[in-house]
Amino acid sequence: MERLSTTTFIPDTFLGARDDFSMQMGVLWSKIRAPLIVPLLRITIVLCLIMSVMLFIERLYMAIVIVLVKLFGRKPDKRYNWEPMKDDVELGNSAYPMVLVQIPMYNEREVYQLSIGAACGLSWPSDRIIIQVLDDSTDSTVKDMVELECQRWASKGINIKYEIRDNRNGYKAGALKEGMKRSYVKHCDYVAIFDADFQPESDFLCRTIPFLVHNPELALVQTRWKFVNSNECLMTRMQEMSLDYHFTVEQEVGSSTHAFFGFNGTAGVWRIAAINEAGGWKDRTTVEDMDLAVRASLKGWRFVYLGSIKVKNELPSTFKAYRYQQHRWSCGPANLFRKMVMEIIRNKKVSLWKKIHVIYSFFFVRKIIAHINAFVFYCIVLPATVLVPEVVVPKWGGIYIPSIITLLNAVGTPRSIHLLVFWILFENVMSLHRTKATIIGLLEASRVNEWIVTEKLGDALKTLTVAAKLPRKPRIRIGERLHLLELSVGCYLFFCGTYDFAFGKNYFYLFLYIQAMAFYIIGFGYVGTFVPNS
Repeated sequence: MERLSTTTFIPDTFLGARDDFSMQMGVLWSKIRAPLIVPLLRITIVLCLIMSVMLFIERLYMAIVIVLVKLFGRKPDKRYNWEPMKDDVELGNSAYPMVLVQIPMYNEREVYQLSIGAACGLSWPSDRIIIQVLDDSTDSTVKDMVELECQRWASKGINIKYEIRDNRNGYKAGALKEGMKRSYVKHCDYVAIFDADFQPESDFLCRTIPFLVHNPELALVQTRWKFVNSNECLMTRMQEMSLDYHFTVEQEVGSSTHAFFGFNGTAGVWRIAAINEAGGWKDRTTVEDMDLAVRASLKGWRFVYLGSIKVKNELPSTFKAYRYQQHRWSCGPANLFRKMVMEIIRNKKVSLWKKIHVIYSFFFVRKIIAHINAFVFYCIVLPATVLVPEVVVPKWGGIYIPSIITLLNAVGTPRSIHLLVFWILFENVMSLHRTKATIIGLLEASRVNEWIVTEKLGDALKTLTVAAKLPRKPRIRIGERLHLLELSVGCYLFFCGTYDFAFGKNYFYLFLYIQAMAFYIIGFGYVGTFVPNS
C-alpha cells in the first residue's frame, strides 16, 4: 500500500509541527495572546487588586481597633456588669442558676474521657449543673465505653446524662437540638457547649456565667481556644498562627465594636432563652454555630468575647483531617451567606452599621474574598503574568499589600514570627481547597452539606498504643497519599517559574519554584503527622 501523504491529514500551516512543535505552539500563543489573553488577564488583575485592597483595609481597620482597645478600651468585666457568684445563706445553692453542659461526640475513642472528665470537674454546685453527653457514635465499642464512663461519674454523685438517638440527622446541630428537648433542660437557664476534645478549667463557669446573670442583653459568652498540640508538627504551628489571629484580633474586634462575632461552636456559654428566640439549632449548613449566632444577633442579642479564658483543645494533626475541617469551615459560611443575606438586609431590629459589618466585613471580605483572592491572585494570576509580559502588576499590589497583611497576621502568634514564610506557602496551598469549598457553598453544589468529624488523636501519639486503639487499615493507599489538585497547581507554578527563569528579567521564578515545591510536598502527602496503620 502506498504511503499516504501527511498533507492528507495535516493542514499546511501545521506541517512544521513535526520538526519544531515548540515553534508552532509559540506562533499559536502569539496569535491568541494579544486579542484574548491580555485583556482577560488585565481584567482579572484589576479585580484581584480590588479584592486585595478590600482585605488590606479590613486588616488595617482591625489592627487600629485592637491598638485602641489595648490602649484605651476597657476589659469585658469593666464594660459589662460582673460580680462573682456568692453563696447565699437563705437561698443556699438556689442562688446559682441551673447550668446545662452539652458534650456532642461521634466515635471519639481517643478523647471522650478527657472531655467528660473536664466537664465533671467544673466548679459549680452539684445540684445546679447537668452534664449531658450527646453520643452519636456508630461504633458499638466506643458507645459502650462512653456509656461506661458516664456511669462511672454518675456513681460519684455527678448529675450526668447519657443521651443517644437512632439516627444522625443534622449531625452536631441535630444532636444539640435533640438534647435541648429533654424535660430536665426546661429547668436550665444557660448551656455551656464543649466539643469532645475540649477541656475547660474548673473555674470556667464561675468566670463566664456572671456575665450572663448580670447582663440580660447578653446571649453568648465565647472564650478562647488553647492548643495542646501546637508544637506537634509544622502543620499544627501554621494552624495556630491562623487561629490565634482569629481569636486575638477578629473575635476581639467584633466583641468590642459591635458586640457580635461568630460563635466558634464550642467553649462558649449560651443563654437558653436566646437560643429559643433565635429559632433553635438548624442543620441547613455545616456551620450551625455561626448560623445560630447570626440569627440571635438579628434578634437584638449581644455577645461578649473573653480572651483571658482559654480552653484546652486539639488541632487536627493529619492533613486529611485538616483538609476536611477546612472544607466545612469554608463551604459553610459561604452557603450561610447565600441563605441569609436578604434576611439580614430586611431585618429591622439591628442598625444599618451592624448590617454592613455582618454582610460586608464578617461574611463577604473574611469568608469569601479572603479565600478566593489568596488562590486566584497569588497562585494563578501572578504566575500567569510571566507568560504575558505585556501585563504588569503594580508593586503595591503584588508585594507591599501582601507583605503588610502577612505582618499583621503575626500579631496573633509572636513566637512564630520566624515561620511567616512557611505560613505564607502553606496558606497559599490551603487556599486551593478553601476557594473550591467557598464556590461550592455559594453555588450550593455537591458536597455543600458534607460533614466529616475532625479526627482527634488525644494522647495516642505520646504512647505506644496507637496501633491498638485505631482500627486496622491497609497500608497507605496511593489515592489517599497523592493529592492531584495540589500536584497540578504545582506543575503549573513550576512551568511558569521555568519560563520566567529562561525569558524573564527579574527573579520572580524564585518564589514560583518555592511555592511549587510547597504544592508538591503537600501533593505527595508529606505534611502533618503520620499515624501508623498497623
